[in-house]
Amino acid sequence: MAARNLEIVHPRIERYLRSLIPPRDPVMRQMEARARREGIPIVGPVVGRFFYQLALMTGARRVMELGSAIGYSTLWWARGVGRDGRVWFTDGDPANARDARRYLRRGRVGDRVEILVGDALECMRRVKGKFDIVSCDIDKPGYPEAFEAGMSRLVRGGLFVCDNTLWSGRVTFGQASARGAPSAAAIQRLNRLAYASDERAFATLLPLRDGVTIAVKR
Repeated sequence: MAARNLEIVHPRIERYLRSLIPPRDPVMRQMEARARREGIPIVGPVVGRFFYQLALMTGARRVMELGSAIGYSTLWWARGVGRDGRVWFTDGDPANARDARRYLRRGRVGDRVEILVGDALECMRRVKGKFDIVSCDIDKPGYPEAFEAGMSRLVRGGLFVCDNTLWSGRVTFGQASARGAPSAAAIQRLNRLAYASDERAFATLLPLRDGVTIAVKR
């Protein structure tokens, strides 16, 4: 019998959290509505605000985003880094990149975002310098490789931030098989890598929405 997904946050808690969030601007509301309508994976406003807060707290000026879809989380990061900051958007779909460019322009952050199309890790390799934050939301089997690549590009004190790291609770169903559940197995490995890397990073997995793992580079 297949294991069922678990509720990470109780629906009443989720509704309460959402009730606290002030209304977003028209661009964000339009992106959220489109994501619901078309099934586009975005982090949503609860996690988006958290990303914005992380950028503010750390004074981040350079954010590399691995996997950006239509640019919803990019918009949060770009507003967090401020006018002098820079965010690198990556996505393998040129149509997503075109849509994101329009949304980011309308959100008045287009001048601080560089749009890169192609494999996320290859795009990161093409950008010179270190980053204050590497944000990861690529296809889940690529998470462990993204962690290793991202950590090598962070400044000391920089953050590796990864979404969907509870994977609807599927990471709790024992040792996932790479053959039977490649996404869950890769996320389990990513979380183990992050927590076992105390000499180079310190990690915490927050049960926020579908799980957010954060590792600060020592």
